[in-house]
Amino acid sequence: MNKRFLIKATAALAAVAAFGSAHAQTTPIKFQLDWRFEGPSAFFLLPAAKGHFKDAKLDVTVDSGNGSGGAVTRVASGTYDLGFADLAALMEFHANNPDAPNKPVAIMMVYNNTPASVMALKKSGIKNPADLAGKKLGAPVFDAGRRAFPIFQKANNIGNVTWTAMDPPLRETMLVRGDVDAITGFTFTSLLNIEARGVKVEDVVVMQYPDFGVKLYGNAIIASPKILKENPAAVRAFLSAFAKGAKEVMENPAAAIETVKARDGIINTALETRRLQLAIDTVINSPSARAEGFGQVSGPRLSLMASQVSDAFNTKTRVKAEDIWNGSFLPTAKELDILPKGKK
Repeated sequence: MNKRFLIKATAALAAVAAFGSAHAQTTPIKFQLDWRFEGPSAFFLLPAAKGHFKDAKLDVTVDSGNGSGGAVTRVASGTYDLGFADLAALMEFHANNPDAPNKPVAIMMVYNNTPASVMALKKSGIKNPADLAGKKLGAPVFDAGRRAFPIFQKANNIGNVTWTAMDPPLRETMLVRGDVDAITGFTFTSLLNIEARGVKVEDVVVMQYPDFGVKLYGNAIIASPKILKENPAAVRAFLSAFAKGAKEVMENPAAAIETVKARDGIINTALETRRLQLAIDTVINSPSARAEGFGQVSGPRLSLMASQVSDAFNTKTRVKAEDIWNGSFLPTAKELDILPKGKK
């Protein structure tokens, strides 16, 4: 009896040890989004939901955010290992915190173009950038389009404008009410929000920054130097799993939205599907992304952006392009060949 018990107990302990060993091989990763759960967050929620991260021996937690600045500082603080943030916000953090011990770096470009636009109602009479001179513009103080507006302003020789600040939920409402003449915001966010407030899309003037001489990069996956140094294999595994999921998202955006719905049950599925498709069409599968390759950057373009951000944001020190980008963790060219074909 005792012998039989001893054999069973030994077997049970071996099983526990084996489970513990397998569990120890799974790396936990905390990931910070730039914004709340909307259409584009499917790019991160789908590989989590479908088990791509799990298959890569990663236990990934994806949390919603409240802006790129917050995503950068949370990764810098060590609270998160990886994040998703506007590259200009990352550059600003580097230049204004030169002595910070844990400055995040960008490791994969996702939005090859900035999603920033200036939007106005056609009835305002605003038709092009020059018409913005003397007008009242509105946006939250941390909005990427507002922060980069001096670059847009200089590129299009726009006269002085005045700014009104508001909380994000009020931005499109104030435009529709006529409290401001124009707003800045991400195209796929503000345009659909304006429509949700009763304005037809065809009655909105949309001036996308990339169409008017502003070739800034948009959002990238960022990482803390700590995880890059201590677990480079996990970072590479994350990017490979993300690329696999991103391909599936672009192949079937409608299905991908179900992973967003699972995280926020009150989203408007049809609206968020359109938002996701708009993001794919304008900033992910763009001509420049296809020219440079998904996930990658052009050195001269990155250096120009660093100079423009230094000037527009009036940073404490000049942005050094080489300090904010590390492409050595990117998957293979075959794994990154995920952009939908057939676009011109």
